[in-house]
Amino acid sequence: MSTHRGKAALRWAWHGSRLLLLLAVIGGGVYWLKFVPVAVQEHRVRRGEIVAKVMGTGSLEARVKTTISPKISGRIAMLHADQGDTVQAGQSLITLDDADLKQQVEIAQASGAAAEAALGRFQADRHRAQAVLAQVRREHTRALQLISSHAISEADADHAAEALAVAEAGLARAEAAIAEGEKQVAAAKETWEYHRARLADTVVTAPYDGLIVRRQRDPGDVLVPGSPVLGLISTDVLWISAWVDETEMARIFAGQPARVVFRCEPGRSYPGQVARLGRETDRETREFLVDVAVLELPKNWAVGQRAEVYIQTQRKPSAILLPAKYVVWRDGSPGTFVDADGWTAWRSLRLGVRTPEIVEVLDGLGVDESAIAPLNPLITLKEGQRVTAP
Repeated sequence: MSTHRGKAALRWAWHGSRLLLLLAVIGGGVYWLKFVPVAVQEHRVRRGEIVAKVMGTGSLEARVKTTISPKISGRIAMLHADQGDTVQAGQSLITLDDADLKQQVEIAQASGAAAEAALGRFQADRHRAQAVLAQVRREHTRALQLISSHAISEADADHAAEALAVAEAGLARAEAAIAEGEKQVAAAKETWEYHRARLADTVVTAPYDGLIVRRQRDPGDVLVPGSPVLGLISTDVLWISAWVDETEMARIFAGQPARVVFRCEPGRSYPGQVARLGRETDRETREFLVDVAVLELPKNWAVGQRAEVYIQTQRKPSAILLPAKYVVWRDGSPGTFVDADGWTAWRSLRLGVRTPEIVEVLDGLGVDESAIAPLNPLITLKEGQRVTAP
């Protein structure tokens, strides 16, 4: 019986020691959380400039670009421009072999001359038919007068009427021949103009002032209509067509200043300006296009080269600034901790312009006040903690 009581006492003693140990750990934790100071860093609030930016990635493109190609089939006789050349509107760029077309123009011109000569003959025939008809009408009129006085026979009168009908038919044939001749002249003229136009199409000219950025064919190549030969762009407007996340759409407007960083010169920025916004979002990436005009280009540049754009959406030259890492969010509301005689105290904040690195404080902290944050990023500050600044 005493042995059983001894074992029970040992069990109670063991459980009691575990409970005391647990209470000691809890007490130590509470003491550490409540009374052991947390090392923090301080930041004194100052005024300064804050700029909110939206970043996008894209490529350099020309607003106006054209593929130069012939309207007709032919062999390239000469190329008057090469990649990298600056050209003027109306300048010859491509000349096709025109020997066959020149011959066709000469043949069409000769056919037109023949048609006009035939028309002249038809017109002369009409004049003759008109003269004959006038003579026959007079004779027919006299015959009608003579037959009424029985001066001629009915057979002579019938002969006069028949001659009148023949003369009228002759004039009708002459009129029909002239109509046909005029159609032949018109057809010959259209054929001549058609071949002249085709001959003119053997010379392809620049539609506007620009820069040749690509050459795809060489002299001697045989082309069909629409074959790409040269790539031409207008250098009046060059812009970065940048993809920007659709969540930034409400902050971007045409005319906003921007800076452009080409990947060939990562350490230098070039001025830019938002030219236009796309009106369609990519359904996979949820991004939309923003065209940022580049106001100054690098010495060496190429259409299609990659670049990043940083669009300035907001700028304040004098704002109360606080690094973003000092801002703590509670239930969707921002705030920060301050050092109140070695203890943490909570301050609610009202923020203005925000960037990933720094924020504008509209209310809650003033100039020369300090915010605190733990030196160890794994530690979360709580209100009423002891803190110490190194």
